[in-house]
Amino acid sequence: MRGLQQFVRFGWEQAWSCLFPVVIFASLALTQLIEIPGLPRYDLLLLICLVMQVWMVYSGLETRDELKVITLFHLIGLTLEIFKVHMGSWSYPEEAYSKVLGVPLYSGFMYASVASYLCQAWRRLKVELVRWPPFPVVVPLAAMIYLNFFTHHYWIDVRWWLSALVLLVFWRTWVTYEVGGTRYRMPLALSFALIGFFIWIAENVATFFGAWEYPDQSASWRLVHVGKVSSWLLLVIVSILIVATLKLVKERQTPASNDFEWDSGADSFISK
Repeated sequence: MRGLQQFVRFGWEQAWSCLFPVVIFASLALTQLIEIPGLPRYDLLLLICLVMQVWMVYSGLETRDELKVITLFHLIGLTLEIFKVHMGSWSYPEEAYSKVLGVPLYSGFMYASVASYLCQAWRRLKVELVRWPPFPVVVPLAAMIYLNFFTHHYWIDVRWWLSALVLLVFWRTWVTYEVGGTRYRMPLALSFALIGFFIWIAENVATFFGAWEYPDQSASWRLVHVGKVSSWLLLVIVSILIVATLKLVKERQTPASNDFEWDSGADSFISK
């Protein structure tokens, strides 16, 4: 019974952490069924995302600092979307007023929702990262992973080399979290893989409801190739590295008033 209770508590905290992504997926489904005359579907999705984001901050579910992180992810994701659509990796076939170079602006919120989940889960589960690598290692690694999404179209794809490098860098790093007053832990690399896998499942749901379209889905929907898991795995790694690094930078800048404290003895930082 204790294990079941802890599992339910963990699921409840995860559900609240996924609130923004759930709203996006629900909106994708509803906008397939409901049409507003004169308002294209992609534009309606953008309005829903904007209203949701304002409500998240106004209600206190997200802090202003978290909004800054989410906005950064929106810009990072939108830049990647514009490039990938230009290269023909996928497309947004429907018309919209809010399209920029073939990409609807709501698409950035799909990346931002990943950041929203990470920030929410970090705070709700009181995450602690143990043996976090130093900045001179983490920042270039995140940059190389992100740049590979662009450069592999012109040069060799080094994602597997980068994946091996991630395992090497984070081999001794653990993530611990609290559920019902009890702390648990897992290797950080495992958490990368789990989040990446579940985002791949979410990607299948999103393409089913027409969020975007891969070339092999133009005639009819089919399961997203399992090879995309590696792409999402690397993108999740970039996301976690950015969130963790920004939180650590903030902790060092405002040690007396932030939500995190540095434990130099354990080489980790934890949420208060």
